[in-house]
Amino acid sequence: MIRSYLLIAWRNLAKQKVLSFINIFGLSIGVACFSLFLLYALNEFGFDSFHRNAKNIYRAYDDNAIYHKHLAGGSLFTPMPLGPAMKQDLSGVVDYTRFVQSFETFLHQGDVAKRENIAFADPSFFHIFSFHLKEGNPASALNGLHSLVVTEETAKRLFGNEDAMGKTIQMQVLGNAFEPFTVTGVAEDIPANSSISFNMLANFQVIETTAEGKGDIGNWDRSSFLTFVQLQPGSNLASDEKLLTAFRLKYLPYKGHAKPDFFALEPLTEMHTDTGFGFTARFLRIPPVDPSFIWILLGIASGVLLISCINFTTLSVGRSAHRAREVGVRKAIGGRVGNLRRQFLTEAFLMTLVAFVLGYALAFFLLPFFNDYTGRNLSFSFERYPVLPWMTIGLIGVVTVLSGGYPAWMLSRFRAVDVLKSKLRFGGANGFTKSLVTLQFVLSTGLIIGAMVMVQQVHFMQSKDPGFAKENVVVIEARNIPGINNIYARFKQGLTAYPSIAGTASADNGLGDREGIAIRGYDYEDKSFEYHPFFVDPDFVPVLGMQITAGRNLSGAFSADTVHSVLINEAMVKALGWTPATAIGRQLKSLQSGDTAAPPTVVGVVKDFHFQAMDQAIQPQLFHAFTGGMPYHFFVRIHPGDPSKALAAIQTEWDKAAPGYSLRYTFLDEDLDRYYIADVRLSHIIGWAGGISIFLACLGLLGLAMLSALNRTKEIGIRKVLGASLQVIVGLISRDFLRLVALAFLIATPLAWYVMHRWLEGYYYRIQLSWWVFALTGAGILGVAWITVALQAFKAARANPVKSLRVE
Repeated sequence: MIRSYLLIAWRNLAKQKVLSFINIFGLSIGVACFSLFLLYALNEFGFDSFHRNAKNIYRAYDDNAIYHKHLAGGSLFTPMPLGPAMKQDLSGVVDYTRFVQSFETFLHQGDVAKRENIAFADPSFFHIFSFHLKEGNPASALNGLHSLVVTEETAKRLFGNEDAMGKTIQMQVLGNAFEPFTVTGVAEDIPANSSISFNMLANFQVIETTAEGKGDIGNWDRSSFLTFVQLQPGSNLASDEKLLTAFRLKYLPYKGHAKPDFFALEPLTEMHTDTGFGFTARFLRIPPVDPSFIWILLGIASGVLLISCINFTTLSVGRSAHRAREVGVRKAIGGRVGNLRRQFLTEAFLMTLVAFVLGYALAFFLLPFFNDYTGRNLSFSFERYPVLPWMTIGLIGVVTVLSGGYPAWMLSRFRAVDVLKSKLRFGGANGFTKSLVTLQFVLSTGLIIGAMVMVQQVHFMQSKDPGFAKENVVVIEARNIPGINNIYARFKQGLTAYPSIAGTASADNGLGDREGIAIRGYDYEDKSFEYHPFFVDPDFVPVLGMQITAGRNLSGAFSADTVHSVLINEAMVKALGWTPATAIGRQLKSLQSGDTAAPPTVVGVVKDFHFQAMDQAIQPQLFHAFTGGMPYHFFVRIHPGDPSKALAAIQTEWDKAAPGYSLRYTFLDEDLDRYYIADVRLSHIIGWAGGISIFLACLGLLGLAMLSALNRTKEIGIRKVLGASLQVIVGLISRDFLRLVALAFLIATPLAWYVMHRWLEGYYYRIQLSWWVFALTGAGILGVAWITVALQAFKAARANPVKSLRVE
């Protein structure tokens, strides 16, 4: 019986090749889109679940900590002694590991100090986490002070095809002298869905030997480390707020705020989709993803797949006139309704199966491009995503029912007497079909409008004047190089001899996404706010093209400027309740300065500029040149035009000022544009999805137009014989379809306006929704739909009426 169903199904598909191709091709595109987005969702929601103890591993964080009370959501970074104290005091804690995220350091290979990323963790790291070592013993790989575990990719990059085990690397950590580190383990490359990543991993005790780390030993006031704990199975410690509060108060006494804070625990598997930590989450090497973003992408993919299923359904309904006599004959000779429905569902299943095979092949081909868009390294791996095959099987069943369920139900209901007496006529334009076509274009129109608005907003953010001259500025990363102050002085002096260099400045923090930004809390006259301090040299403001609106700039001519003089921006003036004119000469009492004997004194006000993304208002800033500040970032302004001469000059002077250290630079405008990578990706994805959905919807329209012309062959012939013009016949066929597209536009417009208005509310600086976006989208979709239908209508209208009137 099943063999018979499949044979008949195959014959029906082969009989109507064009319509079958439209169905299968459209459905395969929908399957390809959905499978790619499904893979992305599985990857994002499955982050960190590959660890053997994933259910019992938690990340400690400071819940709205007293010392970080200005950080909404608390601080992800915790004090150095937290882990040992939790294991000692809290019975539910089996073990802990502190983790220092990968940062750039230098290692010697030959005569050049190359840049490489290194992370640090306690020796228990490989006991808590399930990162597999291909070589070395997980229990002892990090026991030695200078032990080093490298990934396979890093080992190959550093040592080629040689065995990395036992190799020694001369490496510098946080300004220390170069020290030998020995490779004691080679780990498999870190999975793509891991929140914890490293190229090289060394013992955490190395941090404790550095000048910076020594100050953190036993220090509960400075939070710079990620702390992970493994709890006993079934432990309720993570939900015991009372116990965790008492634990915190033991080491950080209550300061009299409204509510004592506590060290909280977050499940490992929830970290990647938790966006509640605000500012501190920006400094994670793999930042969290908003789960609503994932659901939006899945919703878009589902919409595209639904449009494909709608095409199948509408074309199947439209072909009903040609299948009606088959149904009548089969019923007349004893065919049962159940058997007929199984037959039509088998046809839908066969077509769905073919579409899935083609769809997955297309998805596999498009995966590299999709990875570029999403910034992930995904693969169709059943080992990494064991639920994928089961979801695929389930999806085939769902698509079969969605696409073939209604046609099977409708066709099986035909009465044999009515069919054989030719009392049934279908033109593919009943109410249900019209609703489906309208739904297709509602979804497509909404996606196109959304993509256009997003592109506008991203362009607005990237092109808006940030308040300083961001173009033609080269930014040099110089952190962790010993003697950096002397290096900067030599480097800056050397560049003055080159006509291609317009100026040089420095600061402790960079500008742009993923750059470090310090943050401090400050209380002034019963007002609490946060501000961002920047150590800068006096040339920072003029080199970057910022403006002084009151007072003067910092200057090397005033000795006080290295002790207690500061600049503040207009946002800080406003937060303090001052005006630019009255701010000059005011002291920021209780705020620490370079000279603890005198509070900082405001000598100038800087015009507000955007140093963060435009989804938030400009925050208060304070600039100082206190003795002891470190110029970790060099800003070199070059003259417009070909930058090759300027870059060559920078390389030459860098080699002189910092011999043996490799140069790494970026362009400031590119650093700032990185803020909007996620928005750019989303706009591109939605744009592609909108384009694909319009293509699929028009593909369905083409099929329906073919069926409409086929079912009205005699009518068209009679009209032509009676003198109907080509334009009249084309209008006759296309009119009803264009009405549906126009109705879809009227439905989609207010929905799209509401959704995009809510999306834009997430940006402090944003565009206004323009009427022309909706008008252009409507005109474009109506035009494409008319061309699609008119081509088929034109073909039908030009047919010989003699042949049309002979059609049975």
